[in-house]
Amino acid sequence: MTRSAEGIFCQHITLDALNAMAHGTAIAALGIEFTEIGGDFLRATMPVDGRTLQPFGLLHGGASVLLAETLGSSAGGFCVAEGNACVGIEINANHLRGVRDGLVTGTARPLHLGRSTQVWDIRIADAADRPVCVSRLTLAVVPAR
Repeated sequence: MTRSAEGIFCQHITLDALNAMAHGTAIAALGIEFTEIGGDFLRATMPVDGRTLQPFGLLHGGASVLLAETLGSSAGGFCVAEGNACVGIEINANHLRGVRDGLVTGTARPLHLGRSTQVWDIRIADAADRPVCVSRLTLAVVPAR
């Protein structure tokens, strides 16, 4: 596997392609939009609205976890050699702050990019850049089907 001099991704990745792949999925249903690709991170936003609220009017923890897994799994898939894929094997999340409206932004960065596993740190923040959720995702690197 050869990583680019510019960053961690060894496959070409564009925001347009990522957002197009989301069509017809839970990603689109929750309004998640990929917004930035950096040398060592992938970023996306998610609205806090009727699609992502729990009954008490706060951002649903499950929606935060879906955003976290979306970011980590998507980024991880572009960090493996062609012919391989990533699948989630464990995720945890700590919910730090309630959010009632607006947008939250998630940023995924790798903690470990190994031959058979990856570990990703995903931080979700509110519009004022205050931490909302921190998550750790472990992915298995497997042959693509």
